[in-house]
Amino acid sequence: MTDASGMARPAAAPLLELRGVSKRFVKSLNTVDRVSNLLGARLQEEVVHAVDDVTLSIHAGEVVGLVGESGCGKSTLGRMAVGLHGLSAGQRLWKGRAIGQEKTRPDNSETRKERLAIQMIFQDPYASINPRMRVLDIVGEAPVAHGLVSAGGQQEYVAQMLARVGMDASVMRRFPHQFSGGQRARIGIARALAVKPEFLVCDEAVAALDVSIQAQVLNLFIELRNALNLTYLFISHDLGVVRHLADRVVIMYLGRVVESAPADAIFARPNHPYTQALLASEPKLEVKKRDFIPVKGEIPSPLKPPSGCHFHPRCPFAMPQCATIRPILREVATNHFSACHLNDR
Repeated sequence: MTDASGMARPAAAPLLELRGVSKRFVKSLNTVDRVSNLLGARLQEEVVHAVDDVTLSIHAGEVVGLVGESGCGKSTLGRMAVGLHGLSAGQRLWKGRAIGQEKTRPDNSETRKERLAIQMIFQDPYASINPRMRVLDIVGEAPVAHGLVSAGGQQEYVAQMLARVGMDASVMRRFPHQFSGGQRARIGIARALAVKPEFLVCDEAVAALDVSIQAQVLNLFIELRNALNLTYLFISHDLGVVRHLADRVVIMYLGRVVESAPADAIFARPNHPYTQALLASEPKLEVKKRDFIPVKGEIPSPLKPPSGCHFHPRCPFAMPQCATIRPILREVATNHFSACHLNDR
């Protein structure tokens, strides 16, 4: 049996599941705006439709690559998966059990365990680490606070975590400004691993690094997955990175999932016109000459997304129904789902 996220559904429940989740950010009218409305200005609240009715299931041990242009909502979806953003609609489930909004959930041992089990590695290794803290506290503070290790055992534990990411224990007394970008990225990974998570959301975790350092960190992710049986939601706009790491690829466009399939199928037989355009624009080391054809037009504003299929203003195959009817994700091959009216024929 399969689900709408594009994954065969085994007997066991997914490790993490998002069902029909949406996220809207509302900018309310301030006092000046309300006064202006009294004078006839007709100003309205601004609503950003960041994520629009997305369903996604991720099973234990799986690496799912989440791909899309900047502004498509993939980082917001990742933060929703972790619990950093609340849901405007839909459900979030951990091991088959619905978990509510972080601010309204009871603070008991079960909810604390869930929070530790899902961790996030952020895009910017410069901004995501407190510059006033030493590595010892950056990596070791949370395990001590949550009782995973005693205060007396903190140094030894941090040394183990640093060794796990390829760093020497001698650096734990240093501050973040004393490290390179790649070293900071490793410290961020060590901090996430220190609370013994089962699931990691990696938000553009190598985007800020040099290409040579990217390869080292990607190889580290693979090693950690095999050694610790980790599950990843790997968010990236770089198809080369996703090709190297992911078991399954989910393509997002303007807050919606437009295609989902095993990685080999996505790169060999893309179905959705947007996925085809992304792959056509991917840089390749080829001797033969080829024409570079970028995706036509600019991504629309999430303040006022197009009706029907969000991609229709830029799609070379757009039909009249594309402007009025939202396409649904349908299975076009085994475990391969696509949301396009071309599949209605």
